[in-house]
Amino acid sequence: MTKLFFSYSHADEGFRDTLEKHLSALKHEGLIDTWHDRRIPAGDEIDSAIDVNLEQADVILLLVSADFIASRYCFDIEMARALERHGEGTARVIPVILRHCDWKTMPFAKLLAAPTDGKPIKAWADIDEAYTDVAGHIRRAIAVVKPHSQTSAVQKPGAGPGTIGSRHHEQQAQSVPIMRSSNLRVRKTFTDADQEHFLVDCFAFMNRFFENSLQELTERNPGIEGRYRQIDANRFTGVIYADGKAVSRCKIVLGGMFGNGISYSQSENASDNSINENLSVQHDDQNLYLTPMMGIRFLGGERDMKLSAEGASEFYWSMLIKPLQ
Repeated sequence: MTKLFFSYSHADEGFRDTLEKHLSALKHEGLIDTWHDRRIPAGDEIDSAIDVNLEQADVILLLVSADFIASRYCFDIEMARALERHGEGTARVIPVILRHCDWKTMPFAKLLAAPTDGKPIKAWADIDEAYTDVAGHIRRAIAVVKPHSQTSAVQKPGAGPGTIGSRHHEQQAQSVPIMRSSNLRVRKTFTDADQEHFLVDCFAFMNRFFENSLQELTERNPGIEGRYRQIDANRFTGVIYADGKAVSRCKIVLGGMFGNGISYSQSENASDNSINENLSVQHDDQNLYLTPMMGIRFLGGERDMKLSAEGASEFYWSMLIKPLQ
């Protein structure tokens, strides 16, 4: 059985929970066992427990975000040792990009990252698709990894007393595996306030996204003009012109016809009750997300799409730019 170690910032614990859930098939098949610092029993020394399990891991997942890079412990200790072990050939390191951040000059950037093309999980239109993509990368990786239990531990050359290498291996030799389930995830609850804050934050993101996208569209394409106009805090419009002729229009409203979502109309002059699509807030046992009312009709997607703020923005942007493509 291959042992997976999660190196992550606690700010990204929700991402770790969801990724672990998407690895359930691998667990049921008896292919992996997972470990992270939430499995440390009360009374154990935290640093020692992390050191031991980091040394025992066959695959080390670096859950990358700005918080991960900013964390001294994640970056200077866990990541540094993970890359040492990767270089020694005693473990495989897989960077998993969670959120947009400046990671491409980091020491782990030389490694193939997941999801595909290093596209952050949060940037995918369908979050489940992103996690499934990551799970696929991990499945392929463990197929070529020889589990630690089948190899003999070899002291890193030159690692003397007091060095991180010797300390890790001494602790590994002395440790007694703790037999417990890796399924320690608990259901999360989301209040009305949580859902309303999420909706407002998503709309604010979408507002900036459309303004920037229309501006960039204009700068990149001669003869094309994108025009953004904010009506008020809850409404904005977008129009795309080709050689001076309006070819696509939209009005996006927070609230709109159903009062609890973000609506899209194909006319910037439409009333708030006239819509072509509506995104509403939903949640599972771990995350809040947006779901389109008629997504399958417009973009050939699935009805049960789970969209982040960026995914929802891309979804509506695809509707606006579709006549030009």
